[in-house]
Amino acid sequence: MAKIRGITVKLYEKKQKVDEGGNPIVDGFGEPIYEEVPTEVKNVLVTPSSSDDLVTSTDLTGRKAVYTLAIPKGDTHDWENKKVEFFGEKFQTFDIPIKGIDELIPLDWNMKVKVERYG
Repeated sequence: MAKIRGITVKLYEKKQKVDEGGNPIVDGFGEPIYEEVPTEVKNVLVTPSSSDDLVTSTDLTGRKAVYTLAIPKGDTHDWENKKVEFFGEKFQTFDIPIKGIDELIPLDWNMKVKVERYG
């Protein structure tokens, strides 16, 4: 029997820029400056969104869910409103990630995140 495996996805996380001394860099108004740093997340399942997901997400948010990502158990990244990259294309997560109880889910994934086409 074949084992289900996911792919590696790049998740772009915002990190505050710091100078060589470790001090935060700020703009002219004193606000912190951030940069997007790619982080690889392994074993993410990618599935096309169902027609129900398309209708629901478009009706509620005005956004069109193209794929749904299943995130592996134990992942601690913030997936809310982040840029992700897979299949050579960039996407944007939206909506609140849905997480289940680890002990009640038999496979390796316990969270779902919807993505829309980016750019």
